[in-house]
Amino acid sequence: MKKKQKLLSLFLGIVLIVSVLSGGCDYLSQPINSDNTDSTSNPIDADWTFPTPQQNLPELANYAMVVAMVKPAVVAVDVEYITQDIFGRQTVAVASGSGFIIDPSGYIITNNHVVEGGSTVTVTLSDGRTFTASQVVTDSRTDLAVIKVDTLGEDLPFVYIGDSSALEVGEPVAAIGNALGLGITMKGGWISRLDAQITVDQSVTLYGLIGTDVAINEGNSGGPLVNMAGEVIGITSAKIAEVGVEGVGYAININSARTFIEELVKKGYITRPFMGVAGILTVDSSIQSYFRLGIDRGVLIRGVSEGGPAEKAGLMANDVILAINDQPVLTDEELILAIHGKKIGDKIEVSYFRDGVTATVTMTLAETPPPES
Repeated sequence: MKKKQKLLSLFLGIVLIVSVLSGGCDYLSQPINSDNTDSTSNPIDADWTFPTPQQNLPELANYAMVVAMVKPAVVAVDVEYITQDIFGRQTVAVASGSGFIIDPSGYIITNNHVVEGGSTVTVTLSDGRTFTASQVVTDSRTDLAVIKVDTLGEDLPFVYIGDSSALEVGEPVAAIGNALGLGITMKGGWISRLDAQITVDQSVTLYGLIGTDVAINEGNSGGPLVNMAGEVIGITSAKIAEVGVEGVGYAININSARTFIEELVKKGYITRPFMGVAGILTVDSSIQSYFRLGIDRGVLIRGVSEGGPAEKAGLMANDVILAINDQPVLTDEELILAIHGKKIGDKIEVSYFRDGVTATVTMTLAETPPPES
């Protein structure tokens, strides 16, 4: 068991490094000479606001009551993809996921990976009503997406939003969604971990996750994680499963997601603090030797974005960053996390090494350039 856990930890660490090398962390850099992978920059409604969390909803007696309250607002999401076979002929593939209605005027939250690249997105309510998405906005780095449907005057049920900052380990929760594409079902369990961080693929590292032992299957992604008051406190996003090891499910906490979701609706994309460095590498003995550096610690930057904060502050390719605001950064992950917690317009002190000399510059974090439409 310990050996498997060590292998899993090693795997996640490797994937995180690959994520950094691939330029997948926008708050450090817009990858030089590469396209942004987010699908749209077209806003839905510049005046829309995320619903206010409910106050003091009573705790329900059992899961059956939770399901009765939440299920009407949970939707099955079916996505059509246009593909080509080996002869170049177009074919249509269909994948399924989950989502939930947060606004009766037709706003539905789901995961980016549920809808990304789809040609047609259809949502089906538990009462059988079906709607085709009129617009979809996505963000790959947070794995969030918003589907907008035209309700044609129909009343849609909606979920109540909770406060994920009030969660405690051991608290009972339920995941409701379109598991295995078989319709809306519920799985119950407990919160096992808070503020988790996990890399789910080569370009996506998720932070502040809620860990749970709730059984999460294919198709659950994008569905709500709710507390015993029936309030949504998370968005089911990823699962790690290993033969012989109990599954661990993860959800994006709703407090973090709300700001991103509102920005997606208003702008069509999410703004992030932008440092403007690319190709960052943790300096160790092999990196030191390969690039002939005069230092064996820190984070090497292989390039800077033209006109970006790093270039304006005087940083150059092959500089080695040693600290941010006097806090040492010894790995590429530590540099990512140091910027992750900052805001656009924040000034940071960056200590770096160049040609045998250590210096410090002040850098003002800018807004990440928006994705191309």
